Amino acid sequence: MVTRREWLRLILAGSLLVLHFGFWISSVSLTSVASAVLLVDTAPFFIGMASWWSPQRTYNRAFWMGLLVALVGCVIIFQGDWLQSADSLTGNGLAVLGAITFAAYFLVGSGARQKLSLLAYVWPVYGVATVLFVAACLVTQTPLRGFSFSTHLYMFLLGLIPQCIGHTAYNWSLRWLPPGLVALVGLAEPVVASTFAYMILGEGLTLAKIAGGVIVLGGIYIATRRKAPDKKKTS
Repeated sequence: MVTRREWLRLILAGSLLVLHFGFWISSVSLTSVASAVLLVDTAPFFIGMASWWSPQRTYNRAFWMGLLVALVGCVIIFQGDWLQSADSLTGNGLAVLGAITFAAYFLVGSGARQKLSLLAYVWPVYGVATVLFVAACLVTQTPLRGFSFSTHLYMFLLGLIPQCIGHTAYNWSLRWLPPGLVALVGLAEPVVASTFAYMILGEGLTLAKIAGGVIVLGGIYIATRRKAPDKKKTS
């Protein structure tokens, strides 16, 4: 049976999830996609920062070295795109808020997943996020229909693949891995995105993107080759 404390965690996780998407998607319209992706991918850094105040967990040198290497790889992947458009301070700030809320989402979810099964966790969290999203659209008078068939299809696929499959995989991992490590592995996203853009959209796969992808994967390897969290000694 889900306790009151666990319900509060589920509601908080759903609220953080919808805030993450709201901040980050809004940032894309105000700054370059490269800047938005790079900044939202700093979520592992904020999780590591939060661990300094955690009585149970901190992250060792391998985690921080791997995170730094992976972020350098992300910068290399997006360097050409970044230079194509001027950055917007507001958009960049929203992307950072997206990273902070995503980090908090992982931290809350990690605690809840230690007691709840995957389905018992994701259904309430996604449900809360959906209700809050619809409420926000109604308050801001944002239309939810009237788009073309292809637009509705793409929105459906965005909900099915990145959310239902991708984020559910994140949430499954939180039962077995620390949140910082789960978020850091997510830095492979730019590598996969660049590969699919080359295969499906015919976008150029430059030497810089290839090198950046190798560096990102190398950073993930550095952070995961040994157990990332060290348990602090307690009396």
